[in-house]
Amino acid sequence: QVQLVESGGGLVQAGGSLRLSCAVSGSIFSINAMGWFRQAPGEQRELVALISNGGSTNYADSVKGRFTISRDNAKNTVYLQMNSLKPEDTAVYYCHANIRRTIFSTSNYWGQGTQVTVST
Repeated sequence: QVQLVESGGGLVQAGGSLRLSCAVSGSIFSINAMGWFRQAPGEQRELVALISNGGSTNYADSVKGRFTISRDNAKNTVYLQMNSLKPEDTAVYYCHANIRRTIFSTSNYWGQGTQVTVST
């Protein structure tokens, strides 16, 4: 079984920082793109940041210049460094990975979600 295990969420004051981590475990062949999404109460899940297996990145406009996504391919782990946090960043953050379990197929996997709360 493939699992994505997230950590690093919590409560922080506006202007503060948090670092999220997501580690992939299980039997896999390779990992393609990895990313972070978030979902605030009453809102749809939205893309925060993506990183390809080659290191190319893409960010939502709302987080550009404040958040940085990175990955450690040796550890099958993706990170999200979040700086200058705002109350509107409050949401459940989900890790996502497109994983090749065999040479013939890929599937999308999600973490369980971690709560990030930014207070005023």
